[in-house]
Amino acid sequence: MKAEYKIILELLEENSRILDVGCNDGTLMQFLKKNKKVDIRGIEISKKKVQTCVAKGLTVLEGNAELDLKQFPDRSFDYVILGQTLQAFVNPQAVIKELLRIGKKAIVTIPNFGHWKVRLNLLTKGTMPVTKTLPNNWYNTPNIHMCTIRDFVEFSKVIDFKIFKSLALTNKSISKINNLNLFFKNLFAELGIFLIEK
Repeated sequence: MKAEYKIILELLEENSRILDVGCNDGTLMQFLKKNKKVDIRGIEISKKKVQTCVAKGLTVLEGNAELDLKQFPDRSFDYVILGQTLQAFVNPQAVIKELLRIGKKAIVTIPNFGHWKVRLNLLTKGTMPVTKTLPNNWYNTPNIHMCTIRDFVEFSKVIDFKIFKSLALTNKSISKINNLNLFFKNLFAELGIFLIEK
């Protein structure tokens, strides 16, 4: 199981109402249902993946998060999860605002484009990197907004949301991110995991 999933599980409170945005094939949803008493549903753009989720007994709507989150009432969930998808949206700012409108809190995970392997690849090969957390080539990647951990922290100030907890994931090792170690976490972490609120 992905270390990222275990971190998300620990951030969630028992008996929470959760929306998994871009829930893919429902693997995270299944994991959370199995390991914690939660009421979870998902939204996914791919019809095929929605069918996979439904076949697993999960409650998933087919929809585009950038357009369809508007259908949910304010604060209708305790947590909204956005796992490694923010960089694929045309308007990440609008998506974050919607997450924090419909959820009391949001958990956002991002692949860190500031990781040293990504930087080294660009420096030495002069090509866009292909790594474990960024597995696609430049021409078939869904990522349109490259983002680093530092970028996300700065982004919180620009659109005015609070980062309640920030964690770095490096080779299954979890550590806290703060102002004193931000430079190093931005350089060495593969993934940033943020618990945010309005």
